[in-house]
Amino acid sequence: MNKKTKPDDDSKHPSARLGANPSYLNRELSQLAFNRRVMAQAEDRHVPLLERLRYLCIVSNNLDEFFEVRIASLLANSQVEGVSAESPALAAALERTSVECHQIVDRQYALLNQTILPQLSASHIHLLRHSDRNEEQRAWVKSFFEQEIRPLLTPIGLDPAHPFPQVLNKSLNFIVEMAGKDAFGRSTSIAIIKAPRVLPRVIKLPDVLSPGGASFCLLSSIIHAHIGDLFVGRQILAYSQFRVTRNSDLWVDEEEVKNLRQALQSELQSRQFGVAVRLEVARSCPQHLSQFLLDQFGIAANRLYAVDGPVNMVRLSEMIDQISDASLRFPPFAPGLPLHLDNGNDIFEQLKQKDVLLHHPFQSFQPVVDFVRSAAFDSNVVAIKQTIYRTGMNSDLMEALIVAAQRGKEVMVIVELMARFDEEANINWADKLERAGAQVVYGVVGLKTHAKLSLVIRREAGKDGNGELRYYAHLGTGNYHPTTTKLYTDFGLLTSNQKLATEVNEVFLHLTSLTKPKKMDYLWLAPFLLQKEIIRAIHNEAEIARKGRPARIVAKMNALLDESVIRALYEASADGVKIELIVRGACALRPGVPGLSENIHVRSIIGRFLEHSRIYYFRNNLQHDVYLASADWMNRNLFRRVEVAFPVLDKSLKRRVINEGLTPYLKDNTNAWSLGSDGNWHKNKPHRRQKQYSAQRHLMLALGALSPTHYTNK
Repeated sequence: MNKKTKPDDDSKHPSARLGANPSYLNRELSQLAFNRRVMAQAEDRHVPLLERLRYLCIVSNNLDEFFEVRIASLLANSQVEGVSAESPALAAALERTSVECHQIVDRQYALLNQTILPQLSASHIHLLRHSDRNEEQRAWVKSFFEQEIRPLLTPIGLDPAHPFPQVLNKSLNFIVEMAGKDAFGRSTSIAIIKAPRVLPRVIKLPDVLSPGGASFCLLSSIIHAHIGDLFVGRQILAYSQFRVTRNSDLWVDEEEVKNLRQALQSELQSRQFGVAVRLEVARSCPQHLSQFLLDQFGIAANRLYAVDGPVNMVRLSEMIDQISDASLRFPPFAPGLPLHLDNGNDIFEQLKQKDVLLHHPFQSFQPVVDFVRSAAFDSNVVAIKQTIYRTGMNSDLMEALIVAAQRGKEVMVIVELMARFDEEANINWADKLERAGAQVVYGVVGLKTHAKLSLVIRREAGKDGNGELRYYAHLGTGNYHPTTTKLYTDFGLLTSNQKLATEVNEVFLHLTSLTKPKKMDYLWLAPFLLQKEIIRAIHNEAEIARKGRPARIVAKMNALLDESVIRALYEASADGVKIELIVRGACALRPGVPGLSENIHVRSIIGRFLEHSRIYYFRNNLQHDVYLASADWMNRNLFRRVEVAFPVLDKSLKRRVINEGLTPYLKDNTNAWSLGSDGNWHKNKPHRRQKQYSAQRHLMLALGALSPTHYTNK
């Protein structure tokens, strides 16, 4: 029997199950609580108005992925398990998440309609429904419909010769109910209209129709207003926009696949037509039409979402991008550079003198691009090795790798083809790299290569005058992506430490040869030793505490779900270790429980930038061990991905990581939330006489290139 795996499926992990163990919080509910915290940014009147709208769009995008992956996985498991003993727990989990999702969506649209849009209108920015448009605007919209929209539409009246059409994942569609007979004398009553994806979802009206401001119309609103023009001679009884969300995980047959890239290219086509898991319709959609669609897609009624607005709120980001009023956005921010890198000196000569720590987005990612680009043109460089997880459609770094290959250097790139929702971009880059002469491999089937590594090998004059190979490396917590490096907080280390860089090379040799990696003194590598090393370090702090000495753990990550790590933290807490966790998203650990976790505190920071860095700190009898990592403390990261945690060895850089990556976040009383033992999150506020303190604002001022006077408390 063929073995198919879904590499990131954590739904069978005990911490993902509602009621599996009262010591652990439910993963899905914790993930939804993160979206509550993001939505709180949209509710905050101190946040600029367009940014508040952007936060609403982010919540919608997060919910899309939540349904495409998490809910889809739970549903698949419930069907597989059938009448097993665990099915009631799964059913309860699905019901709880359904209730919470409906509440979040209801709050989203209430914020949009009652707060955000009215305030935008007061700022002379209008999102016009048909009833809001004046005669001139309606005339322009009708002309736009006739010239730009109608020619691309294909209304399908349903009958035996015209069955219900294939509906793409998350696409905009319309259902129409009609009275009367069609042109052939038949009583066809239902039609489906699919909105072409080439059409913009937000259309800006000419400035002359919006004096003193800007006016926009949604594509759905324009089609709604002119549905009658598509069915001449028929009476329109009811209509509604609708959108279906489908299971979007890709499945690969480990035993039979011969070429992962070819297999994925085929799978990408089927992703658009996976099992339907959610239906969104307009709130005005009649119940019988909603039920017709539910039946058509095989979706349960509790996964129907009737919304008062566009069924895809994410598309409102198109409107944000077209508004020029800077006062409605966050003030512009220019990242800084370490002073010794700001003078254009040879980067390899600088790294011989000292390691460079970069803290993004407060400091520019450009030195990392320059590191690879310099290697591409350096005649002494003989080889470049690189991992790629997410890099986007446009990337100067990837172009530099292509140039290096074209110039005859040995270029080896490990491209992770299974990076969810970036598969197509990565396949395209893999093809371009191979055509340039680079060696491209796809990691290990069944494991995602999530480590962030770059290695440059130069031939340099040795002490005896003969040439010798010298290694230079970049290790990071975030992706080599030109957009996310400006929006996500991450650390990157550029180093010429030969012991550390040699181990980076061993990781590359391990991934290409598939042989067992050598014993490493510095790097913690998943799926082999990372979890063991984390638990060993936790146990070491517990042993120190049992001897009556101060013991402390501080860790920052995106998610904390691995049960074994959580159990070790509970044991360390009982032994007296002070544990402070900064967890952006889902957290299954229940803090502050007497006898279990009273020495553990958990907080989350939600601000202008997405917190993405992973930092592990262990006091270790004043050794102050600091590790930066690509891995969260999740089962998938520790056992089903190739991940690397690396030590910060330079004492001054170690202090920087603590002083920039941990201490400010523990002090934050503006963008911080604390997790209670009941599983609820509470927004932190300054105590009486205490000044507001935002970690991100502090770092922008300390590391950015612009004047401190440009920034507000947010």
